[in-house]
Amino acid sequence: MRRITFDLDVLRSFVLGVDLGSFAKAADRLGRSTSAVSAQLKKLEDQIGAPILRKAGRGMVPTAAGETLLGYARRLMELNDEAAAAVRGVDLEGSVSLGMQEDFGEHILTEVLGRFARAHPKIRISASVARNSELLDQLARGRYDLALTWDAGVTTPHAQAIGRLPMRWIGSPDHPPLPPTLQDPLPLVVFDAPCLMRSAAIAALEHAGIPWRVAFTSPSLSGIWAAVAAGLGVTVRTEIGLPAQLRAFEQEMPALPRLPMVGLSLHRTTVELDASSQWLRDIVIHTLAQPPHLFSEFYVAQ
Repeated sequence: MRRITFDLDVLRSFVLGVDLGSFAKAADRLGRSTSAVSAQLKKLEDQIGAPILRKAGRGMVPTAAGETLLGYARRLMELNDEAAAAVRGVDLEGSVSLGMQEDFGEHILTEVLGRFARAHPKIRISASVARNSELLDQLARGRYDLALTWDAGVTTPHAQAIGRLPMRWIGSPDHPPLPPTLQDPLPLVVFDAPCLMRSAAIAALEHAGIPWRVAFTSPSLSGIWAAVAAGLGVTVRTEIGLPAQLRAFEQEMPALPRLPMVGLSLHRTTVELDASSQWLRDIVIHTLAQPPHLFSEFYVAQ
């Protein structure tokens, strides 16, 4: 049987095109022409001996063979990037610290810590999750080298805008939250004030003339998720870190008002990052971008 050796640059174009939903956008992101990316995809199909993409509306989606290749391509790219980071940073030592919102704690933080530890085992990394105000306060005190926060209108001297995500009405499919006539107040499950997304939910309901009440408050995101899962009400978050038993309600509940976008920023303590912090920053950005469909806009090139 003929042995196939895949070109990682070609796989990267394939993965990015699928993630962005557009191979023209992938070409632009990668600094290549659309025809060059098309030639790469043709090369992949020739190697495999089967089509990897099919028409779907105005775009292209993976075939069954393409879906199989996509999973392996992601793993190959991740291993390649980790190997490159490990070799270039083999002599790095020291420590680095990261703070981020609870929304990112369960999934993104776990992946970031794992990838960083594998690539740079000699660097001590510390991380914690907290709310925006605490993250920014601790950053100002030098507690973190990097902090990932929602954009609540408070900036720092060395902040970088990452992108914007849509806020969503989140609820439990087992406990429909809205009465048929909307005459009763909509029960809200929210963080203790002040909270950016709590304020956005209330402002949207007020503007739409929908009555509301605060049914449950919590100082932690785990408490929010538990209360929503129990059917105490709906909350407003992004889809990052959304538990499997909950879902966004826009489609099922069209009476709910539209919510604004929320920006995401990565703050650092200094203008120039040292090598350890730069590696961590790159891993955070790469992890956030997978998958990019959660973002309406993603500003940072990978």
